Amino acid sequence: MNYQRHNLCLYFCFAAGILILVGCAPEVRKPLEICPGKDSVAEAVSALESHWQNMVPLKANGQCLLEYYVEGKQKPQKEKFSVKLWVNPPVEMYLQGDVTLVPKAIVLGSNQDEFWLSVRAKEISTYWWGEWSQQDSSLTLMINPKTLLEALGIAAVDAQPNWSLSNEGAFDVLTKREWGVVVKKIYVYSCDYLVRKIEYFDVYGQVAVVAELDKYKQVLEGFFVPASIKIIERADDNPKESLSITLDLKSIKSTKITAKQQNVLFNRPQPRGIKRVIRIVGGNWIEQPQ
Repeated sequence: MNYQRHNLCLYFCFAAGILILVGCAPEVRKPLEICPGKDSVAEAVSALESHWQNMVPLKANGQCLLEYYVEGKQKPQKEKFSVKLWVNPPVEMYLQGDVTLVPKAIVLGSNQDEFWLSVRAKEISTYWWGEWSQQDSSLTLMINPKTLLEALGIAAVDAQPNWSLSNEGAFDVLTKREWGVVVKKIYVYSCDYLVRKIEYFDVYGQVAVVAELDKYKQVLEGFFVPASIKIIERADDNPKESLSITLDLKSIKSTKITAKQQNVLFNRPQPRGIKRVIRIVGGNWIEQPQ
């Protein structure tokens, strides 16, 4: 794991309760029913789009429990946060994580042009931001709001040659390749055609990040959102550099976003009172003077 990615994982993990929860024990579940899968990428995309086209602006509250390792300690550390989330599809998102006595300890946001992550904690005071037009596939997933948007149901797929379709038991699996290397897999449960897992691969074709989606709730007719979003970042060379986060949403509702809310939530804030400001260009960190 490179230096930038390692440090970002530690920063994000320590203060972030933004996305994910670690389950205490695996649930005993009944075997999934197996239904016939789709016959082509185009048919699979059409079925997925029948869900996505019903997506509306939403608001949610919940809890987050983050598990990560600190250098020199054998046991993983855990941080618990309350979170608030607003989504205005397809690209506008705002997530706020609050810690006791530290409101807005974490703020993650995006709009059509930019994304940003602000972390305020005892050991960390850092602000990352970038423009979508200046990024490539090397953009670190853990600070990429598109990962959360995809986990919420906007998993962009098109019926192009770089996607293929296979079936693995109860799941249709959509696989994306770039230059012959697998970069993403989307696992769709064949019976309801809701996404249950998304795997992101590194440049070596190894799984780097996994998003697991569960406990779907119906917000409106034809529009379902996962109440449990678990994201795991894997480190092949050292398990203690891995981290996991689970967002446990207790309230998911459709909402109307006013012009005032849109201006406040989805415009990138200035990094006032932040010690370190980093701009991300093509996956590279460029520290900016204060």
